[in-house]
Amino acid sequence: MYKIIRYFLFKINPEKAHHLTFSLNKFLFRTPILNLIPKLIYSTPKDPVTLFGINFPNRVGLAAGLDKNAELFTEFSQMGFGFIEIGTLTPVGQPGNPKPRLFRLIEDNAIINRMGFNNEGVEDAVKRLKKNKGVIIGGNIGKNKVTPNNEATEDYRICFEALFDHVDYFVVNVSSPNTPGLRELQEKKPLLEILNTLQSNALQLKNPKPLFLKIAPDLTNDQLNDIIEIVQESKITGVIATNTTIDRSGLKSESAMVEGIGNGGLSGKPLTNRSTEVIKYLSDNSNKSFVIIGVGGIHTAEDAVEKIKAGASLIQLYTGFIYEGPALIKDITQKLKTQGL
Repeated sequence: MYKIIRYFLFKINPEKAHHLTFSLNKFLFRTPILNLIPKLIYSTPKDPVTLFGINFPNRVGLAAGLDKNAELFTEFSQMGFGFIEIGTLTPVGQPGNPKPRLFRLIEDNAIINRMGFNNEGVEDAVKRLKKNKGVIIGGNIGKNKVTPNNEATEDYRICFEALFDHVDYFVVNVSSPNTPGLRELQEKKPLLEILNTLQSNALQLKNPKPLFLKIAPDLTNDQLNDIIEIVQESKITGVIATNTTIDRSGLKSESAMVEGIGNGGLSGKPLTNRSTEVIKYLSDNSNKSFVIIGVGGIHTAEDAVEKIKAGASLIQLYTGFIYEGPALIKDITQKLKTQGL
């Protein structure tokens, strides 16, 4: 069924297809009687796990970037996801980069995007999150494009405080390649400033929320060693590995087409091995001292198993979900449950 739907969606401009599917899902899930259909189709077996104080229905989450403005978190949960990560959210809404900015590489089961943190702003998302009825939510936060890096900490603090009562965990995103200069914040000094500020704020509140750092797959081993030190020094909960890559090596798609697309972060199947390598490196070299959420190129249940075995405690889908559909959530959950992972 999903392959037929995907066939027609892939005939449409990717960003238009995104908005169309959001509208259709809102109609389907929010219409009496019709809403029984997805509940029957998307039934996912329970495989609960408790990590960092949160009870997850299963280990499969939706990665940030799809439900940027917290519009469909309930519906995605009903599809079978164990948790939903919204965002990336910024203090003030911003349009993102000029269009076109989203591209499919169908031969590679991949996507290139240079969206640029397009979102309606953190307060807009909070309005919808106040209506949440039990869905586990991660808040992925970033800085506005116009905010200079030396003032970035304040942007992250604003988002953190606005979302604190409405999400279950936080993710600091300094690894998107689509906001100029953002990845410079992965350097040790500025990153520690951001993380220590948020940790300090959290510890002053009654119920501190878990805090994660989302990193790029393009970091060297020396840079990954720095990440390990930063996580241990700041005492945050862990790392989400990984974001999209700027690497274009090994693609099946015609090089002229890829070059014509230009800059952007590549996600999907070409990222499978590298993201797993990063997970394993962080896990092995930190002596498993912090939690890792694995994301990047998960298109099959076996891909998810590899990431769990490499050291991830949870996994997230984005591009694999676009290409394979909601059945992938069920396949992964069943596979992990069968293997006792």
